[in-house]
Amino acid sequence: MIKDIVFDFGGVLTTIDTGNALQKFRELGMQNPEEYINSYCQKGPFYELENGDITADEFCRKLGEICNREITFEEAREAWLGFLVEIHTNLLEYLQTLRGKYRLSVLSNTNPFIQSWALTPGFTPCGKSLADYFDMLFFSYRMNCSKPSITIYRRMLEQGNMKAEETLFLDDGKKNIEAAAKEGIKTLLVTNGEDWRAELEKKLAATS
Repeated sequence: MIKDIVFDFGGVLTTIDTGNALQKFRELGMQNPEEYINSYCQKGPFYELENGDITADEFCRKLGEICNREITFEEAREAWLGFLVEIHTNLLEYLQTLRGKYRLSVLSNTNPFIQSWALTPGFTPCGKSLADYFDMLFFSYRMNCSKPSITIYRRMLEQGNMKAEETLFLDDGKKNIEAAAKEGIKTLLVTNGEDWRAELEKKLAATS
């Protein structure tokens, strides 16, 4: 029986547009942002930031070296937010029907720029932050590891006092799903931006 449902953030609760983010970073002065950025796993200082290896200030400094100019926190945040083109408020509100029956969590490769917005009332039009919808939040930059490393799933299970066989994980990244399944976690692969409610209900019914 499922007791914990864990959701990825970008691509599951939001629609990701990598092309839009690439353009935002080009506007900052990056010549080849695609060398550092993709939908699921970043490289260089982008990876170091999401993996918790460097701070937001250190990222701005390294990004400034790439762009040959000073980059402010606000400029970097605006570019990072280019990934998220739509927040699925209908899906977030649906989560309220699950709370009480299940513990709800987020497991995301993310960074302090995105969360400096998502963890504020400005996240949704109704004035709720991401934290208002979940019992626990597991962010790569806080955990010093990122998907699809098996370490992040093990740390999530330990820190959340979860059992793998009682946990269902939704993600739009195939490698992330495969890694979670190797740890014994039940999984549901969804498509970036899709409405996954019916598939989730089917999965929950099948595992009850």
